[in-house]
Amino acid sequence: MEMAGEDQETEQRILDAAHAVFVRRGTEGARMQEIAEEAGVNKALLHYYFRSKDKLAEAVFQRAGRRLFPSVIATLLSDLTLEEKVRRVVDIELDNLSASPFLPGYVLCEINHHPERVAQLAGALAGQPVEGFGRGIAAGLQAQIDAQVAAGTLRPIAAEQFMANLLSLCLFPFAAQPMLRAVMGWGPEGFERFTAERKRTLADFFLNALRP
Repeated sequence: MEMAGEDQETEQRILDAAHAVFVRRGTEGARMQEIAEEAGVNKALLHYYFRSKDKLAEAVFQRAGRRLFPSVIATLLSDLTLEEKVRRVVDIELDNLSASPFLPGYVLCEINHHPERVAQLAGALAGQPVEGFGRGIAAGLQAQIDAQVAAGTLRPIAAEQFMANLLSLCLFPFAAQPMLRAVMGWGPEGFERFTAERKRTLADFFLNALRP
């Protein structure tokens, strides 16, 4: 049975509120009362729509995974050139993370404290099984890398290292944002300037490091 429009709106409002609270506090620190207050509903409605904090946490985590990864995966699986893929991934990740800068820290923390989240993340990625999921992506990238190595335009690198390096360079500053801001003495505007500069320069930095 399809959910009525009002029910869908209420469920979405609860999910938006839970997302804000879970990302801000993590699953362990989040409280259902705070989520209810953020959503402007009572706690009974939270339990009506999601039954438990665990169910709500799972829904929030899947939504976070859908925000972070599917467009990147689609790009890496596409027919774009290797350079175009790098530039596109940098643009996607830095745009998404600028809008939700605490998302990487939340996702990494959840996976570390709740290993079952890995399977839930696979569910967020179009229901694909997590086991061996990256091998298909790596195989396509490796073929492109090997072709450029043979042409003398790229130094050899394993596709797994290529992916890990590229995604780490995108994600780390956001996962470590509180530390960076404290060490550098930045307010929100300082981190925004840093991110804008990184978006302009990161793809070239990454590609130049691989060129002979």
